[in-house]
Amino acid sequence: MSKKKGKSAIVLIILAVAVIAGCFIAYEKLNGFDIQEAAYIYIDSDDDADSVRQKIVDNGKPKCISMFDALKMPLKFDSTFRTGKYEINNGMSILNLMRNIRNHNQVPVNLVVPSGLRTNEDIASRLTKNIMLDSATVASFLNDEGMLQKYDLDFESVNGFFIPNTYEVWWDMPLDALMDRMAKEKKAFWTSERIAKLDNLKDYSEIAWTEADVMNLASIVESETANNAEKPAIAGLYINRMKIGMPLQSDPTIKFALKDFALRRILNEHLKVNSPYNTYINPGLPPGPICIPSIASIDAVLNFQKHDYLYMCAKEDFSGTHNFAVTYGEHLKNAAKYTMALNARKIFK
Repeated sequence: MSKKKGKSAIVLIILAVAVIAGCFIAYEKLNGFDIQEAAYIYIDSDDDADSVRQKIVDNGKPKCISMFDALKMPLKFDSTFRTGKYEINNGMSILNLMRNIRNHNQVPVNLVVPSGLRTNEDIASRLTKNIMLDSATVASFLNDEGMLQKYDLDFESVNGFFIPNTYEVWWDMPLDALMDRMAKEKKAFWTSERIAKLDNLKDYSEIAWTEADVMNLASIVESETANNAEKPAIAGLYINRMKIGMPLQSDPTIKFALKDFALRRILNEHLKVNSPYNTYINPGLPPGPICIPSIASIDAVLNFQKHDYLYMCAKEDFSGTHNFAVTYGEHLKNAAKYTMALNARKIFK
């Protein structure tokens, strides 16, 4: 090869490399996203390629959405994209994002199970806040006793199935996966240490206790106060009542029986409600938990405070705490102070 031809070949190679590098740089500039912080898109079961494209435009601000159009056919994106939550960041290309969606490389979401939820509809609404499942589907499941049997549940025990916490899950998890996960978390919660404390309850109260019983009483404790420091004392009071065969006489169970959770004052007429949840006329624990109890309330029952109190009444300062009493006479004095405070604030129902 002559020197002239050799130089020409070198020049052609350099030009080719320059063209390829230029194309690569242009591709990278046009194939990215104009965002400073990570963004997310949620792909539903009723999405199609066009709606996914629009979500990318709305949330990711792509530099050149035509890259999506050019890559859609080679990637067979119309038939291969998957539901889920997907991250978009300015260090990725549209090709990377499309591959993630096609390969189901999604990012997790936080499933929040709060304490205090009372009805199946409330539970369904809250559970589906951050996942793809709709609340009607979950509510229908929770109201179907045949479906609940798989998890050893019935209508009355649903509130005791959920352990309040924040869990990392997939946004498009199906209903059975959600329930399986909750069952797994419940099993993990009941450690050998917690289970051993059931014997302490039995020894003190002379009553056999189950995990379900603890959840049941914990739901009452949860409904009585938001003050965690006071919860072991309240748990101890109810256990004292059970020990001597005294009705629990819990006002929150009356609200649950009436399905009127806005009641601020329980009147004598309310105490006559015909319901198995009326703990003024029915001895022992109600048929099931009246809400999802917090972990603090569950542990308050397991670590109940030993004392002689049998009575309590909300403090007249409306602090959310209680005055405790050993005798009924002491209790009547505390109740009178609280009644006067209610009247002064014109709270009559």
